[in-house]
Amino acid sequence: MVLLSLPSLVVVAAVLQNLFTAASTTTAAAAATTAHADFQHLKVREAIDTMTKIRVAKTGENNDEVVFQGKDQRHSSDASGKWKLKLLHRDKIPVGDDYSSNNNNNITNWDYHHRFNKRMKRDVKRVGALIGRVSTSATNAATASSNYEVADFGSDVISGMEQGSGEYFVRIGVGSPPRSQYMVVDSGSDIVWVQCQPCNQCYRQSDPVFDPASSVSFSGVSCASSVCDRLLENAGCHGGRCRYEVQYGDGSYTKGTLALETLTFDQTTVRNVAIGCGHRNRGMFIGAAGLLGLGGGSMSFVGQLGGQTGGAFAYCLVSRGIESTGSLEFGRAALPVGAAWVPLLRNPRAPSFYYIGLAGLGVGGIRVPIPESVFQLTELGDGGVVMDTGTAVTRLPTAAYVAFRDAFITQTASLPRSPGVSIFDTCYDLNGFVSVRVPTVSFYFLGGPILTLPARNFLIPVNESGTFCFAFAPSPSGLSIIGNIQQEGIQISFDGANGFVGFGPNVC
Repeated sequence: MVLLSLPSLVVVAAVLQNLFTAASTTTAAAAATTAHADFQHLKVREAIDTMTKIRVAKTGENNDEVVFQGKDQRHSSDASGKWKLKLLHRDKIPVGDDYSSNNNNNITNWDYHHRFNKRMKRDVKRVGALIGRVSTSATNAATASSNYEVADFGSDVISGMEQGSGEYFVRIGVGSPPRSQYMVVDSGSDIVWVQCQPCNQCYRQSDPVFDPASSVSFSGVSCASSVCDRLLENAGCHGGRCRYEVQYGDGSYTKGTLALETLTFDQTTVRNVAIGCGHRNRGMFIGAAGLLGLGGGSMSFVGQLGGQTGGAFAYCLVSRGIESTGSLEFGRAALPVGAAWVPLLRNPRAPSFYYIGLAGLGVGGIRVPIPESVFQLTELGDGGVVMDTGTAVTRLPTAAYVAFRDAFITQTASLPRSPGVSIFDTCYDLNGFVSVRVPTVSFYFLGGPILTLPARNFLIPVNESGTFCFAFAPSPSGLSIIGNIQQEGIQISFDGANGFVGFGPNVC
């Protein structure tokens, strides 16, 4: 067992399975020579089967799959000293009324359309929450500022649950001895947080609620502590203990105490992690005990690790429905050779968020005529493009979305159309097709790299009967958000020390 005290840690998780398609990068110069549309094939039947029939692990089996295993060879360190964690989609977590199995293999046959609609509703709330945190309008500037300051410690704990960040999970140990818990991975939050006993009000989770009394390493934070000082004015003091309380307009909230605790990542133990211990929590969620915030602020897990990791971490989000698991890595060793690196931008009004430099969009290998200024982050903190694991569908400013969508429609004129569904206005009736030919979709980044998405990352099934929709939507503000559907299957690495985010070269 490796024992580390903050800020020292290197935790690594491995990609376990390759996707049937891969993301590719080229240079802007190469793209400029493209005189014809580029196409790829979407495997329609395979996509429907993958998305609508999901294997949800049974409780015992689930523990064998991802629980902290100690010496288990699937989780042991490799020759380079790395430790491995698995990253799972929320559909794998066997908690919630949406789940009903129909055979011994526990293959769910629950209505995919119903799950899709619930996901989109969560997504709309999530996007609204993100936009609210960076809002600068005259009518709500004071409220947005106040909400943001609270959110810098705990907003996405509940907003993540209520507003859709609960999409991807890791399994870690909390306390000493370690109690295995599912934790939501959220790149837009600056909090490490778990539900705690005594639990006066808690939502349902897969594992028993963490009991601080059973952990010899649990230590409450006093109001005089410098850690407590890092909480903003919404933190209170009761009985000499540092408390936090976050409330939201939709009625969601989390209340509890701040503590220092030991977290175990496979063979690596990290001491003195500042965590929120929530005794009163409200929010609709599935399975997880809390949240592992990976945002850019000082109270996130990445921020607390300090110089040892240099703000470096990487993840690969497993595609929805498939039986593989993704990965999460921390430390400089997580940064791959051969990635396409794009500058990270910082917004002082929202230091939790990872902004990137996006220059444009392409369809069929042809750049769509959209001014670069549409994607720029202004000096006032407006606009810009955020990478977010908690948002599902990529949002674009309305003018950019319309131009992008229309270019896609033009190049898919031969495909039968279908009425819009939920937040999507561009859908197709692909019932009866085995595969279809579709134009490529690309992100053009500042500095020249171009990320071309797999077809399944932009044309997704919304029901079991073959309706597929273009998985982008207009943003209600100037903020663009690259969501997890578009990120799936692509290794994404953050080098906070040098200010870059990398795409590829690996897939999962």
